[in-house]
Amino acid sequence: MPRRAAAVKVVAGVRLNRHDGDPGENRGNRARNFSNTEKQRAHCKLRKTPTLSVSATEYHLGLLKAKLAKYRAQLLEPSKSAGAKGEGFDVMKSGDARVALIGFPSVGKSTFLSLMTSTASEAASYEFTTLTCIPGVIEYKGANIQLLDLPGIIEGAAQGKGRGRQVIAVARTADVVIMMLDATKGDVQRELLEKELESVGIRLNRTKPNIYFKPKKGGGLSYNSTVPLTHCSEKLVQLILHEYKIFNAEVLFREDSTPDEFIDVIVGNRVYMPCLYVYNKVDQISIEEVDRLAHRPNSVVISCGMKLNLDYLLEKLWEYLALICIYTKKRGERPDFNDAIIMRRGASVEHVCHRIHRTLASQFKYALVWGTSTKYSPQRVGLTHIMEHEDVIQIVKK
Repeated sequence: MPRRAAAVKVVAGVRLNRHDGDPGENRGNRARNFSNTEKQRAHCKLRKTPTLSVSATEYHLGLLKAKLAKYRAQLLEPSKSAGAKGEGFDVMKSGDARVALIGFPSVGKSTFLSLMTSTASEAASYEFTTLTCIPGVIEYKGANIQLLDLPGIIEGAAQGKGRGRQVIAVARTADVVIMMLDATKGDVQRELLEKELESVGIRLNRTKPNIYFKPKKGGGLSYNSTVPLTHCSEKLVQLILHEYKIFNAEVLFREDSTPDEFIDVIVGNRVYMPCLYVYNKVDQISIEEVDRLAHRPNSVVISCGMKLNLDYLLEKLWEYLALICIYTKKRGERPDFNDAIIMRRGASVEHVCHRIHRTLASQFKYALVWGTSTKYSPQRVGLTHIMEHEDVIQIVKK
């Protein structure tokens, strides 16, 4: 009887021959020699290979991001052997809050400053009309808001082009950034300015990552998290820390953060501030384009030439500054609504005492508060009570 053709079976890259109809050989002998354990190992190896390559790619990208941030910081540092220092742009901080005007040349920053304040800033149809920092004061709801008209910055400002470093250094000290944009140029200016500010460590409309990081003198790396992490792992965190020559540290993730956010926490010099995108010259574009720009997040459309929508811009600016007005009252008298105390949102009675006089908190007995922060009016409160906008307070000393 002729021997039938051998059936060929491939398992995990191993060739197995099975002979049928041969009385001289034990049927399936070679297949049995390839044990079940070896089959499972081969299949597991095939399944795990793609996962390992993806993880390795993530680690490699995280390491490259850490190196890139490190080298960029070294590149942006001014040379220590530089010549004489030039004239700075910074002015003394005054008022209850500071707002910086940032934008490309000839977008209407100086015209906006002249309209909103009593300061006259030179405005012309050519670029770089403003060559230094010009301060002005906006009086709104009893608050004095300092507005800084900065010179126009150009692409490459982070590397020092057009005195961009001085302009950005002043912007880092502001409470809110108003990015003045030309509505006729689309989104090109916004993307370029965001890129320039991002490269020097200014994070717009973002909160600080909720990551606890503390370098130590010994003990190695202590890594933990209170939430499931999808972007960072212990190995990736260790690689990034080694890139910054940190081998002993305590790291606790309280939110699912990316490697970029973890690098920001390590560097420690990032500034997180709110930004209001103001599109000027909307009288020169179509109504459909105005509607599209107005519905973008953190955006306001105005026209300085026709004085359109400036009152709404002031309301949004007050909201972004998070300021509140608090009125004081003496015993047996009516509240003084002409002279308000301007505080930050979340201020307590103790902060109000320090604002009135530095020794008032030590002599504090209790306070009576009228307003939306209380359950009934007046309510007797202590130093830890949180005040709200337009509350009235009467402080009783010991």
